[in-house]
Order: sequence, then C-alpha cells, then structure tokens
Amino acid sequence: MGRTATKMRNNSYKIPLAGILLIGSLILIRIFSKHNFDLPTKIQDFITLSSSVIIEALPFVLLGLALSIVVQIWLPDNLLLRLLPKRTVPRRIVLSFLGIFLPVCECGNVPLARGLMIRGLTVSESLTFLLAAPILNPITIITTQQAFGSDSTILIARLAGGFMIANIVGWLFNGYKKSSDLLTADFETSCKIDHKITNQEHSKFKRSIEVFTKEANVIVPALFFGGFVAGFVQVAVPRSILVELGSDPVLSIFAMIALAFIVSICANVDAFFALAFANTFTTGSLVSFLIFGPIVDIKMLSLMRTTYKRRVLVTVTLITTLVSACLGLAVNYAF
Repeated sequence: MGRTATKMRNNSYKIPLAGILLIGSLILIRIFSKHNFDLPTKIQDFITLSSSVIIEALPFVLLGLALSIVVQIWLPDNLLLRLLPKRTVPRRIVLSFLGIFLPVCECGNVPLARGLMIRGLTVSESLTFLLAAPILNPITIITTQQAFGSDSTILIARLAGGFMIANIVGWLFNGYKKSSDLLTADFETSCKIDHKITNQEHSKFKRSIEVFTKEANVIVPALFFGGFVAGFVQVAVPRSILVELGSDPVLSIFAMIALAFIVSICANVDAFFALAFANTFTTGSLVSFLIFGPIVDIKMLSLMRTTYKRRVLVTVTLITTLVSACLGLAVNYAF
C-alpha cells in the first residue's frame, strides 16, 4: 500500500495536459475554420456545440473541485458528519437542501460528492446530494423564476421533482451495505489512499494541490468526452424532428426529455433555453426538461461514471425518466 500511495501522490502532480491540449486544439480549430478553412457545416457545428458544452461546464467543474478540497482538507475532521442528523431519512432530507449553501452546477457537484464520500458520507447520501443540488440551489431557482415568472407551476414542479428523485434514489441505495457494489474500483482505491495520505504530516496547501491535480485528471477528461458526444448527437439528430412533436401532451414530454439528454446544458441557465420552446411545447414537457436535464444528460453520465458503477447510472436514469415524465403529464392534464 505504501508504494501505491507514493505512486498515486507522484501521479497527482501531473498536470492534466490532455485537457489543456484539447482546449487549445478546439480554440485553434475554431479560429482556422472561421478564417482559413472551408470546413463542412456539420463539422463546424460539432466543434461549436462541443466546445460550448465544455466551456460552459468547465468553470463549475473547477469550482466543484475547489469546494471538494475545502471539504476534504480544510474542514475540521467529522464537522459535517456531526452537523447532520443521525437518522437516515432526516439526514437525506437535509442533504437534499445542501445545494442551497453550495450553489454549484451539476458538473461541479460530481467532484464535490466524491469529496463528501471521502469525508464519510455513504454512497446513498452522496447520491441524494448529487441529484438534488443542481435543482435545489439559489441560482437555479432564481433563473427559473426569471424565465417563467408568470407561471409558478413550472418552478414548483421542478423543485418537487428534484427533491423526489434525490430521495427516492437515496432510499433505494441505502440498502446496499458494501460500497464496492456501487462505486468503481478506481474510486474506492483512491478513497483508501486519500484517507491514508490525509493522516500523514503534509501541509494543507500541499495536500490541496495533490487532491486538485488528481481529481482534475479524472474529471476533466470525462467532461471532454461527454462534451464531444453531446456535440455529435446534436449534429446527428435533427431538432426539427423533436419540435414537430411539441404539441402532443404525451409525445412532447419524451421529446423534451430526449432534448435535455442531448443538449447537456447547465442547470443554472437551462430555464432560458427551455423558454425558447414555450410557444411550441406543452408546459408539462418544459417541466420534464427542467427536471431531467440537470440530473441525467450525456455530460453528467460521463462524469458520474468516474465514481459510480453502471448499475447506479441505469437506476438513476430510469427513476429520473419516470418521475420527470409523471410530473410532466400531471401538469399537462391538471393545469
């Protein structure tokens, strides 16, 4: 274990050069494609859409990494665990609203959830926080209210949906006693090594750099992969097909769920994106879009796969789809 920990510490100092090279490549390609090369329109769209997803999400990922470092390194030992209720249900309810105090986009919540698990949260508790925080935070609430201020139904349904999904998922996975059933082997190994390193005599600043570079080497490549896939799907699937389904009270819901999965837009601004469809799509479909997107999209699944096993991602996707669709249908037929 000592050699492994040393190797991990040495690797943690490696700067995520792949991410830097990818960013530089995207910038150069966009510059040259605009001025020097006559690239096909679809390739230009792919470059623009992929880079937009990545550039939009990257600041929040960095913020999430910073908050993860605060949780792992700078908070006093067991402070968070002492402040949380001891009973499981009230504990998950409190964790659902933790995003109010940590207003990070869904991308940044993944490294933060990793840090919370290293500090002692269970897998089910980390999932409850991870799924609720993108919706139950002040930035998302304010932007949703600004976009749909004339219709409070959308905001209320969105908040209710985020809370329900997070706690249903947390309850389902609470029965798993072995974290190895739900977490990737790489992350479990990382948790053990991080715990060992935390107990050694290192300055907090040095440990912060180690954690940042190690986490960035895991999260940033996943973000790029998700961004590229989202860009490809957006180019490959004509939006006109989705828009044609907008007036149907049932089909419009699944069309907007599919659109949320494809576009992978940040939860802090997705309400204004959805507003563009307000005149062609049903209100319930907009609700489904605003609930589903922050929890399950191409980019988010790519990031979550760095930490959670495939069975977790499948379960989260199914529950999010069902709850989003049910709430969307309820809004369409009740209002």
